[in-house]
Amino acid sequence: MPKVLFALLLGCSFLSTATAADPSRILNEGEVLKDARLGPLRTLNDRYHSWTPPETKEDWEREAEAVRVQLLVSNGLWPMPPKTPLNPVIHGTVERDGYIIQRVFFESLPGHYVTGSIFRPAQLDGKAPGVLCPHGHWANSRFYDAGETEAQKLIDGGGEKYLSGARHHIQARMVHLAKMGCVVFHYDMVGYSDSTQIGHREGFTDVQAGLWLQNAMGLQTWNSIRALDFLCSLPEVDTTRIGVTGASGGGTQTFMLCALDPRPTVAFPAVMVSTAMQGGCICENADYLRVGINNVTIAALFAPKPMALSGANDWTIDIETKGYPELQQIYGLYGERDKVYAKCYPQFGHNYNYVSRRMMYEWFKTHLGLPDDAPVEEADFHPASRAELTVFDAEHPLPGNATDAAGVRKYLTEVQTQQFVELLPEEADDMQEYRRVIGSATRLFFGTHHSSLDELNVEIRANEKLDEETQLIKGTIERKATGANIPFLILTREHGEGRSVVIWADDKGKASLFGEEGSLRAEIKKLLDGGHAVIAFDPFLTGELIGAESTDRLPVNEQYSGYTYGYNKPTLANRVLDVMEVAAGTKAGRVILVGTGQAGLWTLLARGQLDDRIALTIVNLDGFSFSKINSTSDPNFLPGALRYGGVGGLAALAAPHALVIGGWREIPEWERSGLARSYQATQGKLQTQEENFTREQIVEMILGR
Repeated sequence: MPKVLFALLLGCSFLSTATAADPSRILNEGEVLKDARLGPLRTLNDRYHSWTPPETKEDWEREAEAVRVQLLVSNGLWPMPPKTPLNPVIHGTVERDGYIIQRVFFESLPGHYVTGSIFRPAQLDGKAPGVLCPHGHWANSRFYDAGETEAQKLIDGGGEKYLSGARHHIQARMVHLAKMGCVVFHYDMVGYSDSTQIGHREGFTDVQAGLWLQNAMGLQTWNSIRALDFLCSLPEVDTTRIGVTGASGGGTQTFMLCALDPRPTVAFPAVMVSTAMQGGCICENADYLRVGINNVTIAALFAPKPMALSGANDWTIDIETKGYPELQQIYGLYGERDKVYAKCYPQFGHNYNYVSRRMMYEWFKTHLGLPDDAPVEEADFHPASRAELTVFDAEHPLPGNATDAAGVRKYLTEVQTQQFVELLPEEADDMQEYRRVIGSATRLFFGTHHSSLDELNVEIRANEKLDEETQLIKGTIERKATGANIPFLILTREHGEGRSVVIWADDKGKASLFGEEGSLRAEIKKLLDGGHAVIAFDPFLTGELIGAESTDRLPVNEQYSGYTYGYNKPTLANRVLDVMEVAAGTKAGRVILVGTGQAGLWTLLARGQLDDRIALTIVNLDGFSFSKINSTSDPNFLPGALRYGGVGGLAALAAPHALVIGGWREIPEWERSGLARSYQATQGKLQTQEENFTREQIVEMILGR
């Protein structure tokens, strides 16, 4: 066996030496390769979303850092937009027994207004804890009124004590927290109550929004961060005692904010955290958000700060046995198991009723350091009317600069573009920050942010003679972490010089090395004659890695790509990862990567993730640009690609290693800029030409080095 491939095959088992009629085929007739990626897609409604917590604090903190980046990237907040002036307006004081209510609006982004209500104790002695209260998808939200008939049912069922709280359960929470001594800010979800600039499920579901990672969840998360900025700016608020609590979609906002912002000190996400349904609205989903994780993972990022959770007869019904134990395990790593608590009330449907509110009051009283005489039992109250809560009126109209989703996206695109430009390196040392930001995002894109490429199992299925001079080895590379199983073949000469291994990726897979009647293509023979070994493989959904019912694209949710790619890697990401895994499984000293056809893009993106062993990379792009993609079902759709500089910005991670690109035509100048600047700063070896290289030209370049 040639020395150049010996390391590749060490420890591999040989299954057979059967010769197939088609030399590119590995599988027997009727055999389907077992690849977990060919199975059913994960969806938000799966009955069980698993997550296994790490067993050591060190491993958890490493994972927690990766998960935080995952959340920030998926929300379009990596890096975050600048914090522009809030310009808050507070008006319309309403006085009640023991508390006051005021109306609020401020700019979280220029022209985008967050609206809500402040509930304050009528008398304050010193600074008070602040509590941030997002709400869920209840009709009219901040103005919610269940009506007298429904309210009476809640009282009769034991979920409420008073008609006021039963009819206005959302308002009841704010009122009682204020009576306990907290300053409470209750703010609107996008598209609810006074937040009417953008429809709740509108404006962020098209292909361009995906390519820029501009989504409703990211906007709401940003609004939560700015709402916390506003709350902490109030002079009477003790910023060392901040609570956050919401239910349902408000629970999602609660654990997302608490995962990303270090300022909250106690949390209570109600009826949301579970291992079942993960959040049904577009405002609770985003591309990449839960790939490899679930809501329990996100909630765990708050550890070891105190957090309690309630469950009900909904998707959270099993929280005490599925989810809570995992959270206890994480808190236990810090010696703080008593700082997390979960309780299910299966006698009630989806709710934030008096029973679960009282649980929250007790938790907040303890962990916000409220006075001993702060009441945890609600009393009857006089609800504020819609007119008393409505933010905009004749004297305080919606400002004239208010903008819609298109305006918000225009602003975000300008900011994100400027952030990318500022990352472009001037000197070699600047590449460190470029790789930190762009590299962290792409590791998430391609699925290597949680694990390495080292867990590979190479299995040899055949070792035979193709002709008198050429040895043909066939096998599969399995990655245990993902269940990926890639068929490959190796062509080599028994007495070759062992100059290098050429990994040739093509959208036709292994078959691209052969011409009619299974004969080797002339250019491949030339590589072998020159002493090189050649590896070819079938990337995801090509060649033999297709499956009986598969096509060249996975079904993407027609309503919103985040429902698909929030739980599953994009097709392009799987293909890029396949290139990476074949390269990682090739332990030869000198490796050359070649990408032709659509695989030119896959190979180029893979090169930016690989180490110094890749001596040369040659690809054809055929004029590809992410800006040309017009459908989320396009197999080359990669959420966030334009956010981080397009094809050139992502490829720039390969600098300074030798890179040759053909088909560079029709690619916008700004997409080229990242690649050009990075290679210039690092004095790397970059060659481009407008037209594709022929296969013969590629071989000549390899032989000439």
